Amino acid sequence: MSDQPDFASASLPRHLTRGVVGFGALIGSIALLPLIGVISLLLLPVGLVALRGCPMCWAIGLAQTLSRGRLRRSCDNGQCRLTVAKTAV
Repeated sequence: MSDQPDFASASLPRHLTRGVVGFGALIGSIALLPLIGVISLLLLPVGLVALRGCPMCWAIGLAQTLSRGRLRRSCDNGQCRLTVAKTAV
């Protein structure tokens, strides 16, 4: 197990749903500002919670979610390699 942070979700649909909710709330909080005023800024925390804190972390998690189970890292004698995992048929 890696000691690096893991930003991936359990499934791609779940991760994409978090992205739609998160980015939608962030964009909505700014876009609705002229219509409903400062109250629209209440959408900001919703967006940040859905994205787990930052949009870049969500993007990294998307890449991790897509590659999970497809790529394997193996390290021997201080050298690490990234290889395509064999899939069970």
